[in-house]
Amino acid sequence: MNPRSLRFRMTAWYAGLLAGALLLFGASVYLGLEHYLDSTLEGTLSAQCNTIANQLLPQLPGKRPDWLATEINEAFAPEINGSLIRVTRDNGQVIYFAGSPKDGSSDFYSASPLPTAAKGAVRKVRFSHHQFFIYSMLFISADGTRYIVESGASYHQVEVVLHGLLLTFAIYMPFIVSIAIGGGYWLMRNSLRPVQQITERAERITSSNLSERLPVIRTGDELEQLSTSLNRMIKRLDDAFSHINRFSADASHELRTPLTILRLELEGILQKHSFSPSLADDIGSALEETYRMSRIVESLLAISRLDAGEIKIEKIRLDLGELTQSTVDAMQLLAEEKCISLLCSAPSGIFVEGDRTRLQEVIVNLTDNAIQYTPKGGQVEVRVRKESGNAVLEVTDNGAGIPADVLPHIFERFYRADKARSRSSGGTGLGLSIVKAICAAHGAEIKVTTEDGKGSCFRAELPMLKQPLKDHALHN
Repeated sequence: MNPRSLRFRMTAWYAGLLAGALLLFGASVYLGLEHYLDSTLEGTLSAQCNTIANQLLPQLPGKRPDWLATEINEAFAPEINGSLIRVTRDNGQVIYFAGSPKDGSSDFYSASPLPTAAKGAVRKVRFSHHQFFIYSMLFISADGTRYIVESGASYHQVEVVLHGLLLTFAIYMPFIVSIAIGGGYWLMRNSLRPVQQITERAERITSSNLSERLPVIRTGDELEQLSTSLNRMIKRLDDAFSHINRFSADASHELRTPLTILRLELEGILQKHSFSPSLADDIGSALEETYRMSRIVESLLAISRLDAGEIKIEKIRLDLGELTQSTVDAMQLLAEEKCISLLCSAPSGIFVEGDRTRLQEVIVNLTDNAIQYTPKGGQVEVRVRKESGNAVLEVTDNGAGIPADVLPHIFERFYRADKARSRSSGGTGLGLSIVKAICAAHGAEIKVTTEDGKGSCFRAELPMLKQPLKDHALHN
């Protein structure tokens, strides 16, 4: 997983926002529930204090000493309910306090100071490792006696509920966030799948197949607009390349005739007239340059027509091994002239579908290029083999190799790493461009690997055909 990818970053943002929203929601629920439980408990205690103050205390004068305790115990049963009730006069005299509950909270009355707050005061007091919620109010009787009525309860049950809520959040919130992350990543992957399809298709589009278009996702959103705009851009590029190819083809075609006439005239002049040695050399040099220009024009015309698809490729079933072996055998003399060892390993029975003449041109150009750039005493090896359902043609040399800054340009027209050397050997800088155009016309791929000082390897992969049944029977 790439942390810099759009999919990862959007998923992270989504998960972060969701986690933040869940934390905010959890805090809101916790605080809201705490306020609700406190308000409910306060309302219950307030009702007890109001009942004692407004209904029992006005009747207290003239009653027996245990009357108030009896009434409170019958009405609220503090010992059973675990509530805490205390009634005191303002001089500190306790006239009632709840019995001793089972949790030992009766000790609270002796430890808790007398309240000085006004009517309706609420406080929380921690005693004996327990927290108590206390509601107190001030009551003044008709004779002016001031009473402080307190009603309290243990806060333990509220704490249990709040703790259970926190525990629920702690358990389920990470689980929910994990599901959200997985779901968000899955949604982002599906949402960005059209972008991946566009990217994969765009990677396959080169100058040789600009007629292809990117898939358009009919969603009416920015993604559809992007793919439509890119297709329009590709169409403009296709038109521009087509215009360039047509211009190259037309220019080459128009130059063929005058160059042919010029060459014939120069040859005729040399044959019909006698010249001084220096003038004859000059005319011969002009004739040589005319020959060279003619080869350039022919090569340009071939490349332009191949790129434009105007040359009809007559694809037939042929044995690439046999074609390679016969072609390399014919080039042995060229290798011997440079004292270069030319080896060939091309077993028969590797069938492809292609134009014999054009494929032979690929073998010749690659082999000739390897011979030209291999020093005296070097070695060039041509191999044909099967690999993953393809027929692979490899031409390897042990020359100087190709510099890294040159490698991306070697298939460009007229590009030569060593211009002086190529010119002296008669090269035009179009051989590899022709190889690439022929391979593209055959649906093949041409690659090159090189190591500085140790040579280069040109590799062409063509779809391999199955061996005919009759041939297979003869071999058996």
